[in-house]
Amino acid sequence: MAKETRGFQTEAKQLLHLMIHSLYSNKEIFLRELISNASDAVDKLRFEGLSDSTLFEDSPDLRVRISANSDEGTITIEDNGIGMSRDDVIDNLGTIAKSGTAQFLENLSGDQKKDSHLIGQFGVGFYSAFIVADRVVVETRKAGLAKGKGVRWSCEGDAEYSIEDIKKTDRGTSITLYLKEEEVEFSADLRIRSTIKKYSDHIAVPIEIKKPSTTISEEEKDIASKDKTKKTKVTKKAKKIELDDYQIINEATALWTRGKGEIKDEEYKEFYKYLSHDVLDPLIWSHNRVEGKFDYTNLLYIPSSAPFDLHNYEAARGLKLYIQRTFIMDDASQFLPRYLRFVKGVLDSADLPLNVSREILQGNSDVDSMRSALTKRVLDMLEKMSKESPEQYMSFWNIFGSVLKEGPAEDFINRERIASLFRYTSTKNDGTEQSVSFTDYISRMKKDQDKIYYLVADNLNAARNSTYLEVFLKKDVEVLLLTDRLDEWTLSHLFQFDGKTLQDITKGQLDDTIFSSSDDKDDKKDKKAPKILEKIKTNLSSRVDSVSETRRLTDSPACLVYPENSLSPQMKKMMASAGQEVPDDLPGLEVNLKHSLVALLKKTTDDKKFNELTELLYDQATLSAGQQLDNPSLFVKRLNQLLFEKKPD
Repeated sequence: MAKETRGFQTEAKQLLHLMIHSLYSNKEIFLRELISNASDAVDKLRFEGLSDSTLFEDSPDLRVRISANSDEGTITIEDNGIGMSRDDVIDNLGTIAKSGTAQFLENLSGDQKKDSHLIGQFGVGFYSAFIVADRVVVETRKAGLAKGKGVRWSCEGDAEYSIEDIKKTDRGTSITLYLKEEEVEFSADLRIRSTIKKYSDHIAVPIEIKKPSTTISEEEKDIASKDKTKKTKVTKKAKKIELDDYQIINEATALWTRGKGEIKDEEYKEFYKYLSHDVLDPLIWSHNRVEGKFDYTNLLYIPSSAPFDLHNYEAARGLKLYIQRTFIMDDASQFLPRYLRFVKGVLDSADLPLNVSREILQGNSDVDSMRSALTKRVLDMLEKMSKESPEQYMSFWNIFGSVLKEGPAEDFINRERIASLFRYTSTKNDGTEQSVSFTDYISRMKKDQDKIYYLVADNLNAARNSTYLEVFLKKDVEVLLLTDRLDEWTLSHLFQFDGKTLQDITKGQLDDTIFSSSDDKDDKKDKKAPKILEKIKTNLSSRVDSVSETRRLTDSPACLVYPENSLSPQMKKMMASAGQEVPDDLPGLEVNLKHSLVALLKKTTDDKKFNELTELLYDQATLSAGQQLDNPSLFVKRLNQLLFEKKPD
């Protein structure tokens, strides 16, 4: 097929533009990304070769090879891995299939310095070549295809790229970077070697680099010709002989197969960056070898930053799976529950069959056992961090807490262990920091208190000023303040913690042992109170289920109280926005008989005015519950009438 010019996909064009104009400070990361891609290509060939050995052709020794020419300002990264067909090249280099691309592009601010920091976090792979190069040429042939089925792809960093068929004798891919004038330093032999040692020393695939050229002096000598009858004279001179010789520069041993005592912290950190394409160090990691019923090694990391697709359920996730040190798949999601999807790492099993598929993993009892053990391992890591490094754990919680909250619904067995890791704000701590655990709360509970009280609100300001807190503040009973959209849904799957029932303070009745007062026992209730409550109930019969005297309020006139197992207004909003049917259960209305507005109701004999005041009372309770009014302007009108009503002379 003749040479063809094609345009980039829109997202790829935007990303390419960012790479070309990048002010990214850690530019050498391009080499890590390209070596990582080459290593993946070799791993994939090794895996495919298990079922079809002909794919190795006449080159069974797999490797990645780096060569550079400082005079020409070029670097070539070559592998003899799986390679690509013409369609593969178009799909992989002309588009971006990586999930999260949209989120990445949405985060671009237009400020080059700010945007450059997103590069490493996203892991842009092949496109990182354009950080240092103004022209990139890729030559590739997929293993198993004829030698005439090679493909050349080239791009000079504009909106288009060219693609053509070529003859390529060896399988695999070579990527040649023509460096920008100001980036030629990256082609220096010492710079390449140090970069590989820094970022890619742990890769299990041998990385070869061309040995430096050697100058050899040859003495004048006679060289016998083939027919032994002629002699050729060679003048004495210095000849520079290019030795086409390569040496392995990396350790070429999978890091996780080495003993923990042999591995430095810096090596663990660099392996994490290779694995995750992150530029930041992980928070913590755990490296373990398990022997017994199952034989496997795992190396698990807790990141210090969230990927853009953390909340995208369609995004690829999971551990990098090896079986008997043979690469199987990048995102084996079966070994950790979804609420731990932020965990990065490697699992190398000696028990699973090499021909394993995702379908086999899904229904395998051995996988289920490993999943259970790995889940406990991650929870152990988080528990240890929360106890030994509270500040570090708070950093984790602020980034991944919303994902961890999915745990009780997904993992019933471990729900209390997961819940012990939750953190909230509380009426006992100032500021916005979510630092109070359920264990902290229980340690401060009142005598005879057997419930953990919490309040769900749209935001922290609304929570701290909620009317529902009035009696709790008066009695000095702590309340957890929940402001995350998931909180109510999460706690609906938890029910209790350490034997203590979780109680939403906007629902049900309050505990007599904590909230009873001398007023309840000694004060004679106003004889007109029952009639007033009954009259209010008559006026609001279509909107409330009951009207009763409150125990919750000390300063406010009224509040809405919901049945024990009903949904809160916040949960109803979520369901409505998701297009789900919302249950139509009526709340109760609790009235503070000592409030001046209720006192005014008692004195009112005019039915119309009584109705107006009752509506005002209900509207105030509705607003206090965080709900919207059906007719806000009417509420304002009624309030103004009350405030500016003429007093009789």
